Amino acid sequence: MSRSVAYTSSPLLASRTPVWRSKFIVAAIALGFVGLAARAVYIQVIANEFFQKQGQVRFARTLELPANRGRILDRNGLILASSVPAPSIWAIPEDVERDKPRLQKLARLLEMPMAELNRRLEDEDKTFVWLKRQVEESVAQEIHALGIKGIYQRKEYKRQYPEGEAAAHVVGFTNVEDHGQEGVELAFNKDLGGRNGSRRVIKDRLGRVVEDVGEQTAPVDGRDLQLSIDSKVQFFAYQKLRDAVTVNKARAGSVVVLDAITGEVLALANYPSYAPAKRQNLSGEQLRNRALTDTFEPGSVMKPFTVGLGLETGRVTPQSLVDTGAGKYTITGSTISDSHPNGVLTVEGIIQKSSNIGTAKLAMQMQPREMWELFSQAGFGQKPQISFPGAVSGRLRPYKTWRPIEQATMSYGYGLSASLFQMARSYTVFSNDGQIIPATMLKSSEPAVGVRVLSVRTAGQVRKMLQMAAGPGGTGQKAQTIGYSVGGKSGTAYKQIGKGYGTAKNRKYRGWFVGMAPIEKPRIIVAVMIDEPSAGQYYGGAVAAPVFSEVVQQTLRMMGVQPDMTVIPQIVAQAEEESF
Repeated sequence: MSRSVAYTSSPLLASRTPVWRSKFIVAAIALGFVGLAARAVYIQVIANEFFQKQGQVRFARTLELPANRGRILDRNGLILASSVPAPSIWAIPEDVERDKPRLQKLARLLEMPMAELNRRLEDEDKTFVWLKRQVEESVAQEIHALGIKGIYQRKEYKRQYPEGEAAAHVVGFTNVEDHGQEGVELAFNKDLGGRNGSRRVIKDRLGRVVEDVGEQTAPVDGRDLQLSIDSKVQFFAYQKLRDAVTVNKARAGSVVVLDAITGEVLALANYPSYAPAKRQNLSGEQLRNRALTDTFEPGSVMKPFTVGLGLETGRVTPQSLVDTGAGKYTITGSTISDSHPNGVLTVEGIIQKSSNIGTAKLAMQMQPREMWELFSQAGFGQKPQISFPGAVSGRLRPYKTWRPIEQATMSYGYGLSASLFQMARSYTVFSNDGQIIPATMLKSSEPAVGVRVLSVRTAGQVRKMLQMAAGPGGTGQKAQTIGYSVGGKSGTAYKQIGKGYGTAKNRKYRGWFVGMAPIEKPRIIVAVMIDEPSAGQYYGGAVAAPVFSEVVQQTLRMMGVQPDMTVIPQIVAQAEEESF
């Protein structure tokens, strides 16, 4: 039985509602809709640009599309440096799945302690954190196979250096961002690096790309760079230098090999060296490109220039006689010495016996300006114009400041400084018929255009003297090479310790040899420096000349240069000591 409800019996329902109240409610609802409509118009029309920008900030991203860095090749097309894929691992900490067994496997693959991995993932407010840059491709695949939520990969590249420590100071290396830091990698970074591309996308909160926005800019790969370096010559020169430093218990050493016709650098090596791809715990001793950055007093290597100036100006001939006396010569109260008395020498003999006194007596016949101009033209005191970082200018003081004794000592290489590279290039004056030629690290098939320093005749006369210096009775007999005629000059100098050269007990030396071969028509110039030999021998003719000999013979053979000698060189006596 249904029961009817008498609504009118309720006092609340029976009361009459004022008309204005219902109208107010309807008006309020209508006003709300108007406000929403106005807000929609404001967002969609008036302030659309602002809200679009805010949306892009939160969800739109510009993804960098890395360019592949160009390769560095040797003169024969062999690879000295190249890029290989090396994915980088990153994470969104708040999204990382905390599965301990899988995270432990991840830590192992990343070669990272579990505590370090946890530390990197502990800040869950971060939306991005690197776990490890540039892992091996196989490692990246294993990490992907773990399927850990919140762990992602980014495509990157890393450099490989097949020649390792042998060519380290030539090619240099890049940092983790693939920017050149040393050597050719730094000098030609812009060309090698190319230009990265970009892709504008919208991502969701998990970092997944859901939509492309705008046009994509494709990356422009870096261009390959072909150097003048011959990787075989480079490796052999490095190997022989390393052996010499080890045998002589030396601190370090350097070697430079130049093409005497084109000015190309065929090899440039230093020891100690380093592996460019593994640079943990490196020291400055390993990183220094000594052949270009270290300067020292060139010593006897300068004597051919002083003698050449005397020949060029007609003051002497190769057979002119110079009395070097009993091995002592005093100028304005200072004494110049030879290692032993030589008596009367010809000008040729001054080079052959490496006489300081003979060279100084020739210098005192000249004007300081003449010597300064010749040394400057030969590249001393000037920064080498070579596309390579770290090359230094050395020191050559203005001639107006020279005192007589300084003019005398500069004639045989004291009072000025130069790098081994400068010394090697300066000898192109003698190898190239009196013209100095520019040196280059890039491959060139054309003969270099030189600048006249000495006449063809003078250059030829000095070459003959250099051959005598490297032959029987000379100070560089150990530079002789089977099958090829050679010429060159050894040098030995005290290393400066503080303001002086130390005492007999703590004195340190540098020994070097700079020369060319074959002597009539030189194809290569080789300069070798051994720093602080301590195994008993320290003269350049004893510690550096043997390296010169081995490098010359191997390099000329690799270049296909026909031997110009049919007899085996003979060292008739122990190489004589060169004067300091």
